[in-house]
Amino acid sequence: MFALAPHASAAGYRLEAHESVGSTNAMALERARAGDPGKLWIAASQQTGGRGRRGRPWATPPGNLAATLLVVGELEASAAATLGFVAGLSLGDALSAIVPDGKVAMGVDSASAGRDRFELKWPNDVLADGSKLAGILLESSVLDEGRFALAIGIGVNVTSHPEDVPYPATSLARLGAGVSAAELFLALSDAWVDNIRLWNGGHGLAAIRERWLARAAGLGSEVSLRIDGRVVRGVFETIDESCRFVIRENDGSRLRIAAGDVHFGAVASARA
Repeated sequence: MFALAPHASAAGYRLEAHESVGSTNAMALERARAGDPGKLWIAASQQTGGRGRRGRPWATPPGNLAATLLVVGELEASAAATLGFVAGLSLGDALSAIVPDGKVAMGVDSASAGRDRFELKWPNDVLADGSKLAGILLESSVLDEGRFALAIGIGVNVTSHPEDVPYPATSLARLGAGVSAAELFLALSDAWVDNIRLWNGGHGLAAIRERWLARAAGLGSEVSLRIDGRVVRGVFETIDESCRFVIRENDGSRLRIAAGDVHFGAVASARA
């Protein structure tokens, strides 16, 4: 069953573990509205009502990981949004810790070739072997007395992955990693503590950005996005100081994008 890493328990985090839930994010926000102070992890190995960005369904069959961290406080919305990058880094660190010899992430850009690592796809996916392994969803709620609740949902394909999706997907089992959702969660809860301390209320965002870019999928490669009814194509140049996606268009101009779906290379042309 799920357990917190000692490092996380010592830092004041708590855990609510379940075999199956409707949605860990919905449950976390319910806890916040009922007065929970935050620093609460909700973890389950099955989720029956999960969702991803833009209301898309996110399936969590038995054996996979659905985990949400509830953060409650007086956060600025812009600062809260960057916690998705903290979550991505933490998951990447956890995966590298429990799958140290995994031959992954060699597909989406030439800079990845020969590296054994899990990659972060802006803004909220984790890739392995060029395929989607995990997704992150942030949902918020305004509470009384100026407090703000943020649910940071993390879904990982541990034992299985969807087959009938418009993008390549994979799982840890498919990669040959014999780890469980509980083992991954233990490592995730540990890695989060280090990265949130680095983030330091947003003051350490520059350091988070540097670490994120070191794991970035498709950096320097051709990408496309659909923005305001038009398809933008160019080169993924970086993420800026606010973690916005920076794309250099063919005419040399640069766009900074706060939200959107990124597609790599020819895939983008077909799907954007």
